[in-house]
Amino acid sequence: MAKLAASSARNEKINRSLARLLDKDCLTNSMEENEGFVHALQTEEPSTTFGRPVPSCSVKDAALLTESILDMLITDMRPLSMVEDKGFRKMISTFNPKYNIPSIAFFTSMMERRHQEMTEKLKNVLQDTECVALTTDVWTSVAAAIYLGLSCHFLGEDWEMKCLYLATMRLEERHAAADIADWLEEAVGKFSIPLPKVKAVVHGNEASMGALEILAERHDWVSLMCSGHTLNVVVESTLRNKDSIAKCVDSARCLVEHFKRNEVACAKLIEKQQEMGMPPMMLIPDVSAEWTSTYHMLSRLLEQRWPVTAALSDPTVVKEPHLDLDAEQWNLIEELTQVLGPFEGATAFLSGEQCVTLSALPQLVHNLKKSMLSSTFKTASATAFQAQVAEQITEKWQKLFSFQPEAPNTVLLAAALDPRFRKLKFLPDEEVFKVQCTIQSMALVVRMEARHSNESGNEEATAKTKDRLSTKYGSLLKSILGSPSDSSSSDEEEEDEDEQLSQAVQKEVLQYFGEQPLSKKENPLAWWRQNAARYPTLAKLAKSFLVIPAMSTPSERLASAAGNIPSKRRASIGSEQVNMLTFLHCNHTLL
Repeated sequence: MAKLAASSARNEKINRSLARLLDKDCLTNSMEENEGFVHALQTEEPSTTFGRPVPSCSVKDAALLTESILDMLITDMRPLSMVEDKGFRKMISTFNPKYNIPSIAFFTSMMERRHQEMTEKLKNVLQDTECVALTTDVWTSVAAAIYLGLSCHFLGEDWEMKCLYLATMRLEERHAAADIADWLEEAVGKFSIPLPKVKAVVHGNEASMGALEILAERHDWVSLMCSGHTLNVVVESTLRNKDSIAKCVDSARCLVEHFKRNEVACAKLIEKQQEMGMPPMMLIPDVSAEWTSTYHMLSRLLEQRWPVTAALSDPTVVKEPHLDLDAEQWNLIEELTQVLGPFEGATAFLSGEQCVTLSALPQLVHNLKKSMLSSTFKTASATAFQAQVAEQITEKWQKLFSFQPEAPNTVLLAAALDPRFRKLKFLPDEEVFKVQCTIQSMALVVRMEARHSNESGNEEATAKTKDRLSTKYGSLLKSILGSPSDSSSSDEEEEDEDEQLSQAVQKEVLQYFGEQPLSKKENPLAWWRQNAARYPTLAKLAKSFLVIPAMSTPSERLASAAGNIPSKRRASIGSEQVNMLTFLHCNHTLL
């Protein structure tokens, strides 16, 4: 009984210590649920064992506890200054009074070593990749500092999509495009990624366009605008341009805010939901800068229309009749959710990090436009919104469905190498033929470079191969079906080998495009894993195109994570610490 009493008293003491920590250091109660914080507490050794004092904290135990605290700071995105907070130090002392917490300088040096170790791990992971795609995004911290985040995508030997976060850099207020280009090269170089391995860069805004144009000239990196950004522009611009829709959304927003602020109204809403046999669900407020949140707000409000109406009409609730929506507004909300639903679904799909997305973009845009043109609505506002959205889709993606062999469309090439869309049904027949011809020409280059890669003088042989093939690109069809007629007799044997390779590649390409398309529900990477041996040349091309994401979502999530670091409490934190903390937080679960 004495042991149990001692244990109970100890638990009560720990709980009081936790309460003091949250109160004294102005931390939120949600910290109790943070993964890193809980793990750190579980690592701590008790100061007594069944009433008996424990020995002094050994060097090994102290190192384990220190590592655990650092893990907590990284996992839960806590400032390093937390180790000097009185409440935190008192809590740790309660758990183990024999343990002395190191200084913030010690934790900083530990973080720097951890950053270097993680960098070496990422180098080992990336060294065997055939190609990578980068995503970038610019964001502003609460301290008004501008940062540029960088992440990378690649396909492993198992054809699984992987994403790693590389770096975060603070930009000066007047940053030059050339400086950003140099930094991107430097960031890629730190992870020993050869610059020619970078296939494309997906960016979320116009800020980095100049830098990417420079990199396109230096290394032939393809620059792609984030498709989510384009979708966002299409929807938001249309929502703002329609006064009737803007007023309806404002009215819905005021109604939702009323239930969020008014406890009596909120309780009455839950009561009406239960009376109607509906599960209690709170209304969702929106964020004005994010149209997807507006869609979710309207969808939930429409779903809870009758409980909301009943709650507002209840005599026990303070009446604010101006808050209730009229029948016309409810009808408009219903039709708006129908219009916005496909866009929200498209955004959710394109933001996936573990799936192939760029190749699906043409079919997705084609279906969005088709959906807008085929649907009919009763309200004039929804009809006008529908027409303007369809017009915006055509304007923003007018180049998506055109193809020129001399400047190939990366998105259409990716679609052709995706077994789900290889028939390119969204293109006219003549455009389909151009894409297939270009795929065949690129495959021929891959085969010839592979043949010469094991010969003596690799660089010279590869350059000679490219020079010879460049003459064939003058006539695309001739480059596919045979060698040029003006070849010299000294190169006759080599040209015969080229002819054989050309025929083998042509056979492989024709067989691939002749197969039935894969179901849209199937994973194209799993298909390529099973069929790479059948189409070895096209498999190499597929890896270089299917790795490119349609959105810069990884960098946006990097910005979201990094935004928690330079907070109001630590607005003066250095850019190097922001980079290290963000890098470690985003990658600690990936390896």
